[in-house]
Amino acid sequence: MAAAADLAHWIRLERSEGVGPDLARRLLAAFGLPGNIFGAGLDALQAVAPKRIAQLLAQPAPPATQQLIEASLGWAEQPGNRILTLADADYPQALLNIPDPPILLYVRGRAELLNRPALAVVGSRNASAQGQANAERFSAALSGAGLTIVSGLALGIDAAAHRGGLRHPAATVAVIGTGADRIYPARNRELAQRIVAQACLISEYPLGMPALAANFPRRNRIISGLARGVLVVEAAERSGSLITARMALEQGRDVFAIPGSIHSPLARGCHQLIRQGATLVESSDDILDEIGAWFAPAPVDTPVNVPARERAPEHALLCSIGHDPIHADALRERTQLDAATISAQLLELELQGRIEMLADGKWQRRD
Repeated sequence: MAAAADLAHWIRLERSEGVGPDLARRLLAAFGLPGNIFGAGLDALQAVAPKRIAQLLAQPAPPATQQLIEASLGWAEQPGNRILTLADADYPQALLNIPDPPILLYVRGRAELLNRPALAVVGSRNASAQGQANAERFSAALSGAGLTIVSGLALGIDAAAHRGGLRHPAATVAVIGTGADRIYPARNRELAQRIVAQACLISEYPLGMPALAANFPRRNRIISGLARGVLVVEAAERSGSLITARMALEQGRDVFAIPGSIHSPLARGCHQLIRQGATLVESSDDILDEIGAWFAPAPVDTPVNVPARERAPEHALLCSIGHDPIHADALRERTQLDAATISAQLLELELQGRIEMLADGKWQRRD
């Protein structure tokens, strides 16, 4: 991590009023390190920045900015916390190859994971139980093969992907859209604590930054930028996951998608990606084969490859359900069973975790 004085200049540059990412990069290109920017003088600054902004940069930092700098330096001194700048040797090399790398990264946990081979796993916040199971199973297998799993700590697919990644030493990186000292959503607080203890959590936003809607699409470029490719597990037609996939393509990353039922709204985003050229995947091996034999294969006896419910004896009603969602009324017509019997058997299968009811009242297999 940069020395305290140098780091203070980096934090001030990132927080300077009117200095967005583009101008910050132009200033760094013109003057080198941030300390040189603030010591350059008004005339030199006006050659790169608009007059009003140049005047602000030539003056001492405002009190509010100075308070944030001091708080950030204190935070970085705590065990497990770091602030990485573009000039740090430990800054993720993969992010240096994207058009708009963050100037600063606030890091909690294992910073070395940021420079490991990685795969992003993303998808719907309102994921089905089967989608979450797929995300966790794929992530565990890929983590076991040596890939660090990158995701955004959201509910649904993201949380499942992190849980899968935590099963192996390659672990996971959570990229959040708030300050690194805040966790959103609150329901994932326990998961975030596990990630900080065993893996890595990062943010480009300053300490204290709340959950603002505009921050989350922007953080997606970091999720895809850290990774060799992006796996989309479940996504509706208008989904933040599709934004991540588009960013991945713009960054030259591979995009993978798991297909689903033609009747499921959560499969439509994945099907759209596949039509546009994403690689259809049915197993973690499909991804490993595509990105190259960089990693040791996942252990053949890992339990994540063969969920217990897939080994359970087949149920007659389960065969009638098939693999597309179906209403109970249609099941009665298909099986000629009475309503009471159908209801009892559906309840039995649901308690076994082998089926789930969707939002529209249809039943769907989870295996």
